[in-house]
Amino acid sequence: MRAELIIVGAGMVGTTLALALEESGLRILLLDGGPLQPSGLDAQAPFEPRVSALSAASQRILERLGAWESIAARRVSPYGDMRVWDGSGTGSVHFSAASVHAEVLGHIVENTLVQDGLLEAAQKRDDIELLGGARVERLQRDGECWHLGLADGRRVEAPLVIAADGANSVLRRLAGFATREWDYLHHAIVTSVRCRDEHQATAWQRFTDDGPLAFLPLLRGDDRHWCSIVWSVTEARARHLMALGDTAFRAELGQAFEWRLGEVLESDPRLCIPLRQRHAMRYVQPGLALVGDAAHSIHPLAGQGVNLGLLDAAVLAEVLQAAQARGEPLASERVLSRYERRRMPHNLAMMAAMEGFERLFQADPLPLRWLRNTGLKEVDRLDQAKALFVRQALGLSGDLPILAQP
Repeated sequence: MRAELIIVGAGMVGTTLALALEESGLRILLLDGGPLQPSGLDAQAPFEPRVSALSAASQRILERLGAWESIAARRVSPYGDMRVWDGSGTGSVHFSAASVHAEVLGHIVENTLVQDGLLEAAQKRDDIELLGGARVERLQRDGECWHLGLADGRRVEAPLVIAADGANSVLRRLAGFATREWDYLHHAIVTSVRCRDEHQATAWQRFTDDGPLAFLPLLRGDDRHWCSIVWSVTEARARHLMALGDTAFRAELGQAFEWRLGEVLESDPRLCIPLRQRHAMRYVQPGLALVGDAAHSIHPLAGQGVNLGLLDAAVLAEVLQAAQARGEPLASERVLSRYERRRMPHNLAMMAAMEGFERLFQADPLPLRWLRNTGLKEVDRLDQAKALFVRQALGLSGDLPILAQP
């Protein structure tokens, strides 16, 4: 089977890239090891544990690709404020969309619902062929073409291949991309909980001695008591928390959160995810490019992973279509390097910022504790600095692709 472009990985980033190339006229093969069918999750179903904090820039991308309407029709949870505080001190900071005359900072959305909206849009396109149950095991370059061997014996080929197959990317490994990576020695416990008090359309984050704890607002109909939990803890602490019964877990969770939203009344099943940061030294080689988590995995501190990946996809689509208009070979490293030059600095800067926050708030020495408390207090007094942060979060500044621009 031959295509002009193969995208390996039909997750949120890979499917976004396929949709963003609508004007290219390319015959696109979008393949994935799993089944490529929407989940059918509806507005009243239990919450999925994995969520993303979609920025306004990501929302604009999804709107322009025809996926947002379907997502919003199920359920999205807008938030207009963010409150962050140090559990070991008195420093805190409050960010508000109102500071830049915006209605929301972003939306908390279950990853499954984003994926459903994107797949439904892809199914309507004649230029995108979906191939599920296609697990790549072999990769070989022959002349100007990449040949991919699938686990079931089939072979597919194209001059240009995009690896969108996640943090443990098979294509990245098979193509020999070098990475820089390290283990945080922490795990993230994720679940959904119902609290006594309403979440106030606010994203809450407390830095504990174990790691950051986030309560992200969820909506089920008019019920504003549900939150998605992302709790970063040491491996030993994670084992302890995962072994607890629901009642005991809710008690420890509420205490760690200082009961900001009152008693934790209900909790869904928990997932425990090891945290590892990873960044490819290069994003491209002739005829092959990495996007999303295949190129970079970031600490879930601020829920920015999916936003970075969607921007990767939108920039790569923009670069490819611009090169096509000039009659350049899309698979050339010269063309693909333009994508790398635009995205790598931004991704590295975000990763460095998250790494700095994580290290600062894990620090025990008294001078560093004083520094972070003082820093939070000072930032909270600087309206212009906070507005700059909010504008960045909303996608109102920086090198944005056309799909993400206001």
